[in-house]
Amino acid sequence: MSYQSRPRIGISIGDLNGIGSEVVLKCLDQFSNFDFVPIIFASSTLVSALQEKFGTTLKLSQWHNQTTIDQHTVYVANVWTETPAISYGTLDHSIGQYAFQSLEAATKALRKEEIDVLLTAPINKASIKSTDFPFPGHTDYLNQHLDGKSLMLMVSGSLRIGLLTDHLPLNEVSLAITVKLISEKVRAMHWSLRFDFDIESPKIALLGLDPHAGDSGAIGQIDQDLIRPCLDSLRKKGIDAEGPFAADGFFGSGMFKNYDGILACYHDQGLIPFKLLSFGKGVNFTAGLNRVRVSPDHGTAFDIAGQNKASISSFKEALKAGITIHTNRLKQKGK
Repeated sequence: MSYQSRPRIGISIGDLNGIGSEVVLKCLDQFSNFDFVPIIFASSTLVSALQEKFGTTLKLSQWHNQTTIDQHTVYVANVWTETPAISYGTLDHSIGQYAFQSLEAATKALRKEEIDVLLTAPINKASIKSTDFPFPGHTDYLNQHLDGKSLMLMVSGSLRIGLLTDHLPLNEVSLAITVKLISEKVRAMHWSLRFDFDIESPKIALLGLDPHAGDSGAIGQIDQDLIRPCLDSLRKKGIDAEGPFAADGFFGSGMFKNYDGILACYHDQGLIPFKLLSFGKGVNFTAGLNRVRVSPDHGTAFDIAGQNKASISSFKEALKAGITIHTNRLKQKGK
């Protein structure tokens, strides 16, 4: 069977001292056959050793950009030849470099269209950090290596929460929020909702920065003087974006259910309600770029790594989301 009939899902292995490799193998082990082409970027010797560790029985084969593939096989793109010394639950810079090598190789394959979707297992930001990877996370790295302007978008069913700013210290957030940034992120979300999620006329909400969305200027000026006028301008250009809304009441009242996408001003403002509402079922999607990247909504979970306790639910949702988004983009191209 030709791979063109099925999306090629490239999987970066993440931090090997965390739960990433466990959830990758256990998730793939649930399939009796594949309606996609799974390709793990690591090494055959490593994946074979991990199979023995986690008790999975996947049929493995080396990936060589085949034009004919077996629907019962998991492919491994050999990024290195040795078998790394894994110490579960430990921060190790040498292991972080294997995570980077896997990500780098998978990103190159994505950029060259040798894979259709990049599915990233979790990295540890401290262990992977180096001169080659000075970034606070996957999103910033991919923003530099792919075309477009990235938008970190957390997805669970009809709940989609994006971030104006992502991995910034709180004392830098207000300085980072500008008319240009708001316009870029709202436009990126509008485009993604239309073309990645097939929503013809998306409705977007933007949360306020200050408590009570500034209380008409009584608690800060940014919401009233910057965010509101920017949204007014975007609506005049045909983008249905409303706000700013007080974040606590917005989620507490269930108002979030009335919108196709929600933009939070900073990381925890968006991710705390998202994880309360959907933890274990959420997907981190890097919207706004010319290629598709998804990941589970959790980290490396060093506290349970190597103990056969990790849940595959979020990784499986990320896999499904990546395939759906890729399919939607192909459908839009065909229109």
